[in-house]
Amino acid sequence: MTDVSTGVLHTLFHSDQGGHEQVVLCQDRESGLRAVIAIHSTALGPALGGTRFYPYASEEEAVADALNLARGMSYKNAMAGLDHGGGKAVIIGDPDRDKTEELLLAYGRFVASLGGRYVTACDVGTYVADMDVVARECRWTTGRSPENGGAGDSSVLTAYGVYQGMRASAQHLWGDPSLRGRTVGIAGVGKVGRHLVEHLLEEGAEVVITDVRQEAVWHIADRHPSVGVAADTDALVQVEGLDIYAPCALGGALSDASVPVLTAQVVCGAANNQLAHPGVEKDLADRGILYAPDYVVNAGGVIQVADELHGFDFDRCRAKAAKIFDTTLAIFARAKEDGIPPAAAADRIAEQRMHDAATAGGR
Repeated sequence: MTDVSTGVLHTLFHSDQGGHEQVVLCQDRESGLRAVIAIHSTALGPALGGTRFYPYASEEEAVADALNLARGMSYKNAMAGLDHGGGKAVIIGDPDRDKTEELLLAYGRFVASLGGRYVTACDVGTYVADMDVVARECRWTTGRSPENGGAGDSSVLTAYGVYQGMRASAQHLWGDPSLRGRTVGIAGVGKVGRHLVEHLLEEGAEVVITDVRQEAVWHIADRHPSVGVAADTDALVQVEGLDIYAPCALGGALSDASVPVLTAQVVCGAANNQLAHPGVEKDLADRGILYAPDYVVNAGGVIQVADELHGFDFDRCRAKAAKIFDTTLAIFARAKEDGIPPAAAADRIAEQRMHDAATAGGR
């Protein structure tokens, strides 16, 4: 156990447990901070991943989410061609009620205590302004505002990457990358989903949306009256004539309940960990539904924050995010060649890159 300011940082797991290199529990009594930082792999470089602020029902649930998200970041960063491993942090609490400057500063001290093994950024429940506060205590912070040396909102390029993944899916399935005239259902129109709506409408796609936050739906509907609105996600996945389904909220969207009734031919969205459990990818394939692996198509944001560490250049990042189109096509081709679902093909490619890096580094 290591003292960090007024708090404690306790290592929970090591690399022989769950495949993660390190998982630590952070607690600061003065600010009320309770957080978990998970480092899955540093084979390709320092672990990079955002900080999620969420009211988990238990510490065990928070640890499980951090482990799952950190592993996903390893694969995402590998497929994005970044020299970063995977990590993730979760702060336990309601961001609207529990988030304070003191808590974020305490969290920054914990991240700093890891000495650069983990680089943080925004995620669900955290924003650019929050990273500006964290950065006051930790230089390994990305997703900061331009005024504070950062790149700003990473959701812009996340949405752009998902859009490129959709175009690649259309090319693979229909022989044409154009989305004009296609009907796309977006579940979650917050940070990323609202930007994705703009890309799709600009190309001439038909868009149907839903969100658990009614104000987010109203914002889009007022701005774009042509956008359709579904009552909820259960209704959205069953919309008649849906071509593409884009889960852009929390994970687990593709489940034993949703896959059998899904009307779309393609799933391509921004949410992390969309597959509710192993085997769902086969269920999708058995139904003839093309799945664009989430951690591949939603990598635009991490491409942006990684670039921030080297002096951010938006045009350079956008060009890298545009390559998600080619990466997604390559995964579909590998899946066809190996006779496996695209999710498995993406995993194989990412695992090979991590293995090669670890072997070259003598790990």
